[in-house]
Amino acid sequence: MSESPEPGTRTGGAAADPATRVFVDHRELLFGVVYNMLGSVADTDDVLQETWLSWTGRLERTPLDSVGSPRAYLVRIAVNHALSRRAAVSRRRETYVGAWLPEPLVETAEPQDPALRAESVSLALLVVLESLSPLERAVFVLHEVFGYAHTEIAGIIGRTPAAVRQLAHRAREHVHARRPLYEARPRVRREATERFVEAALGGDIGALMEILAPDVTVWTDGGTGRPVGLRPVRGREKAVRLLTGYASRRAPERLDLRYRRVNGDDAAVLFQGDSPFAVMVMDLTPEGDRVSDVYIVTNPEKLGHVRKDDEGPAADGGTDAG
Repeated sequence: MSESPEPGTRTGGAAADPATRVFVDHRELLFGVVYNMLGSVADTDDVLQETWLSWTGRLERTPLDSVGSPRAYLVRIAVNHALSRRAAVSRRRETYVGAWLPEPLVETAEPQDPALRAESVSLALLVVLESLSPLERAVFVLHEVFGYAHTEIAGIIGRTPAAVRQLAHRAREHVHARRPLYEARPRVRREATERFVEAALGGDIGALMEILAPDVTVWTDGGTGRPVGLRPVRGREKAVRLLTGYASRRAPERLDLRYRRVNGDDAAVLFQGDSPFAVMVMDLTPEGDRVSDVYIVTNPEKLGHVRKDDEGPAADGGTDAG
């Protein structure tokens, strides 16, 4: 089985063949669309492999210049492969240990992997998108994130423009009801993130009570490797008990802290030695002064691509967590 080419593929020092170049030129777009539909890098890579096989299979039967719009063809094939995979992904999540969170995309100062440059919505919005139907999510991602017209989406998913508009309307209402349109300014988000991390890892109950909203929700995804909680914890008092207990009893004695951008937002990445230990992403209230949601990913399978040697701002001397 041929492997899906990575961006920058070269053959014998020369540019890859035209079919491969076309796929490589669109791979970043395809990754962004599929990742936002599935929330998993591994599943996205598998779908891109299937898309590559469909693409090369098509060109074995017909010449490249017979494909009117390679971009449209590749997006259509990728979206439909992603829709087919959703059923398997959903079955897998039904037996998942604890809360499931999307796999975070952790950016470096100068990301080398085009996947980290791909258009990606925030981790908080990806959580909301999980409650949409597969078709609603596909339409939302294509229209709201990538700017496809309803008529274009109709051709991609094999529905009428009227049906697509209805799907888009339902998806947009659902998302907006669960996630305010407010987006905190980067400096405000960064300051809130730093305040929260310092209080949480330091076990400072008073500071946590001040920074957390009364109805805050803490989502913890440890998988089978580092289970933290089996379900989201709601309410400030419960959240404080969870966070301070986790810092004092479960976290390693010494963690190195880096501030990175995760899915486009400021976030904290914790390392135990050279290995990633946790990614922590905060969402703010519409007023921007308190934390409304905390997303903590500690599942090692979701952090395998995170590297400590990727430069990012570090907390002075690391941080004590116990």
